[in-house]
Amino acid sequence: MAEQPLDRPVWHALTGLQARHAVGGPLALRFHPEIGPLAAAASDDEPGLLALAALLPEEGGLATVHARPHPLPPGAMLDQARPAVQMIADSAPDPFDHPDIRPLGHRDAAEMHELALLTEPGPFAARTHELGQFWGIRAEGRLIAMAGERMRLPGLGEVSAVCVRPDARGRGLGMLMTRKAMSHIAAQGLQPFLHCYADNAAAIELYRRLGFRIRSEMVISRIRRA
Repeated sequence: MAEQPLDRPVWHALTGLQARHAVGGPLALRFHPEIGPLAAAASDDEPGLLALAALLPEEGGLATVHARPHPLPPGAMLDQARPAVQMIADSAPDPFDHPDIRPLGHRDAAEMHELALLTEPGPFAARTHELGQFWGIRAEGRLIAMAGERMRLPGLGEVSAVCVRPDARGRGLGMLMTRKAMSHIAAQGLQPFLHCYADNAAAIELYRRLGFRIRSEMVISRIRRA
C-alpha cells in the first residue's frame, strides 16, 4: 500500500502548509528548534537518513513520528521509542464553547511551556504555540489546562498538547479542552486528528467518546548524537 501523508505527518506538514517553520533541505526537515524537536526524512533510504543525521543538534535531540519504526540515522542513538496511536475524527464535531475557556497567545507562552513540561503531553518548546491557536482554562490566576493545534496537512489539523495540571484532574477539563480544539479545527473546514501514547488507555477512551477512531499504530522516537 502506498504511503499516505498521515503515515509521515511531520514531513508532509513541513513540505506543505507549515514550510515557513522548516529547517533543513530537500531530503530531511525539522521544525525550527524554538518551535520543537519534530523532524522527518523524505524517505528511510540512505540519503534520507544521512540528511536527517545532519539535522541532529550538538545538544538535545530530535523526535520523529512514523507509522513504523525506521532505521537510525548514521551517528545517532535512540533515546526512546514509544508506541503510539494516530486517531482521526471521521465526522465534524458540533461547535463548542465554554465560559471558562480562553484563547492563549504570546503573553501566555511561558506558562504554556511550564504546563507542558510538568505534564509531558509530547514535544512542546518555547514557540510551539505559534503553530496554531491554543486555548486554556485558568483557576486562581494559574493556567491549569490547555490544548491547541500543532501539525497541519491539507484538509487536516492536529489536536495537540492536551494537558491538565495534576491537582486539577478528575474534573473533565481534558475533555473540555479537546472538544474546544476539535471544534476550532473543524470550523476551519479541517478534519481533526491527534497522536496519543498507546499506553494511555484513559486518554484513548476519552478520544473515542469524542468521535475519534484509531487510524494507525505509530512510533514516536527520540534520537540524539551518539
